[in-house]
Amino acid sequence: MNNAVAGFSKLSKKEKINWIANEYFSNPEEALNIIRNYWNSDEKLQQLHDEFIENTITNLYIPLGVAPNFLINGNYKTIPMAIEESSVVAAASKSAKYWATRGGFKATVINTEKIGQVHFTFKGDAQKLEAFFNQIKPKFFSDTQSITKNMQQRGGGILNIELRDKRDLLDNYFQLHATFETKDSMGANFINSCLEQFATTLKEEAQNTDLEVEVVMSILSNYVPNCIVRAEVSCPIEDLTEKHIPNPQEFAERFVQAVQIAEVEPFRAVTHNKGIMNGVDAVILATGNDFRAVEAGVHAYASRNGQYSSLSHAKIENGIFTFWLEIPLALGTVGGLTSLHPLVKLSLEILQKPSAKELMEIVAVAGLAQNFAALRSLTTTGIQEGHMKMHLNNIINQFEANDEERHQIKAHFKKNAVSHSAVVDFIENLRKK
Repeated sequence: MNNAVAGFSKLSKKEKINWIANEYFSNPEEALNIIRNYWNSDEKLQQLHDEFIENTITNLYIPLGVAPNFLINGNYKTIPMAIEESSVVAAASKSAKYWATRGGFKATVINTEKIGQVHFTFKGDAQKLEAFFNQIKPKFFSDTQSITKNMQQRGGGILNIELRDKRDLLDNYFQLHATFETKDSMGANFINSCLEQFATTLKEEAQNTDLEVEVVMSILSNYVPNCIVRAEVSCPIEDLTEKHIPNPQEFAERFVQAVQIAEVEPFRAVTHNKGIMNGVDAVILATGNDFRAVEAGVHAYASRNGQYSSLSHAKIENGIFTFWLEIPLALGTVGGLTSLHPLVKLSLEILQKPSAKELMEIVAVAGLAQNFAALRSLTTTGIQEGHMKMHLNNIINQFEANDEERHQIKAHFKKNAVSHSAVVDFIENLRKK
């Protein structure tokens, strides 16, 4: 039975690793070797990684790939993608190449408003609270001047603060609902600092009255329904023709039907949107942004009408096929990991140092491209053919095939369907010979 450990955070890195190796592994030395093998040989770089989080023992590597040939608003981009799932980068690249000859992707940032809230309770007369709020509202802005000064110089800052009565949801529940513009930073620390000062001001001002206000918490929201970007592709139906699309009208109609199913059927919508997020998350991770925050906000947005639904949409109108999505994205290109992680800085260089708005457009396009690739496969050849061919390397590596075996396996499955059992059978027969 494993034992609890006291003061783990105060142990040195070596002591932490030794404790884990001895506590959880029958062969501690083997575990230590695996942990050390993934350290960076550059000690300064490894220390940088160690300090990103607490109790670091090693690095978990995720492949960083690139998807070239993305024509976005008339300019070509090569998009960096950090992801471990087979076929995602290949699918994005294929979509990019396909649409580059059909007008490319169009992307537009609709708005960039972010949200934070001070949650508090109040048991008295709501009209008195409203009058009090209107009286002290200017003080929220003046008390945060030292926090907002630099952001205001960049064109950002606090947009508005509202008092919201939420007693229909919880007894005595009210909010200060604030909106922000944070320009090229994601702005989490800025927003939270403002909110905590709002809470302090609210409490201090309430003490000078007979109003009993109790602050519960102050925190930004990762749901940003007014921080929206739209990405789309469109072309005449006849231009959809390619090897796997001999009948473009039939393909377009089936594609639209597939999207409509995801709009009305939550079981399908979840998988449909997961495919979009394959592209979105991969770029967010590569550029040092918070994919968990984006995921939470995106899925809340997908449920905004009371039922979980597709983030993307498609139509045929006057002989034109159009496919688009609108998603909330709160992203940054300054601050956080963007100035610390060498590969994040490299990724942003590959993207030609985009602004936060430009990065929103790129990320949305990556999601749309991924969704198009999946739906094109689903409505033509099926999803597994391409995916399993990409997954072949993982199966080969799992069985530690040597160079000669690897060559024969790949040659065989160029002409034969790939499945895990088929590859295993082939390897076993190969080794028997």
